[in-house]
Amino acid sequence: MSTYDLTPELEVEADGPIRVIRLNRPEQLNAANHGLHRGLAELFPQLDADADVRAVVLTGNGRAFSAGGDFAYLDELARDADRRRETLAHGKQIVTGMVQCRIPIVAAVNGPAVGLGCSLVALSDIVFMAESAHLADPHVMMGLVAADGGPVTWPLLTSLQLAKEYALTGDRIPAKRAAEMGLVNHVCADADVLDHAVACAHRIARLPRQAVEDTLRILNLHMERAVVATLDFALAAEDRSFTSSELRANLDRVLSPAKEEKQAPASGKEEP
Repeated sequence: MSTYDLTPELEVEADGPIRVIRLNRPEQLNAANHGLHRGLAELFPQLDADADVRAVVLTGNGRAFSAGGDFAYLDELARDADRRRETLAHGKQIVTGMVQCRIPIVAAVNGPAVGLGCSLVALSDIVFMAESAHLADPHVMMGLVAADGGPVTWPLLTSLQLAKEYALTGDRIPAKRAAEMGLVNHVCADADVLDHAVACAHRIARLPRQAVEDTLRILNLHMERAVVATLDFALAAEDRSFTSSELRANLDRVLSPAKEEKQAPASGKEEP
């Protein structure tokens, strides 16, 4: 296997001609911090360069696929324009890297896929989803624009009306409903979702390589056209939304109790 130079928030395992990629912040439900986001931006060019890989399985360590953006990371992005600029560039690289990837990406959605996690599912080529899992894109609820999320990709996968409903409300989409809408291919028992995704990846890996890669490219040109048409505006809108008073209020509401709890003595009494 080629050597991958990635952040610790991503794990790469070789399984013959496939690579199993695991989001690796299990204690934080694989919520994205700067390391995970940067790792994803750097991942897909390295997969393309790995001459031995024929298919990829993308999943999460622990009980979630990804819970979206870590609130402390979102707070950092709201306060630091330079870090936000870097992160938005990484976001563009993730989207274009996935839609231009020469090899099929099979998602094994082992738990909740929220925000960025939901985007990764939508950008994957084939999706197996645990029956207890759900999708959600709650960017608007927080006061953010989802530059790499549902508004960019969902209209190609489901009806425009359904894409609008779930992108604007942030409502959860249970696995069964996601399959009915065309957002995922298969719903599996929780214990079996990774096995089914790996089996699918191996099946594709046994097929004629050039035919697979060229057919995938033809199919993903439809997605790439949508991405090219919308992504620059979406990124500019997300950048603006990070400075909104609504996001600031929501982050303060979420983070203030955590800060107070961290600062309080374990005994509940004042420290000397």
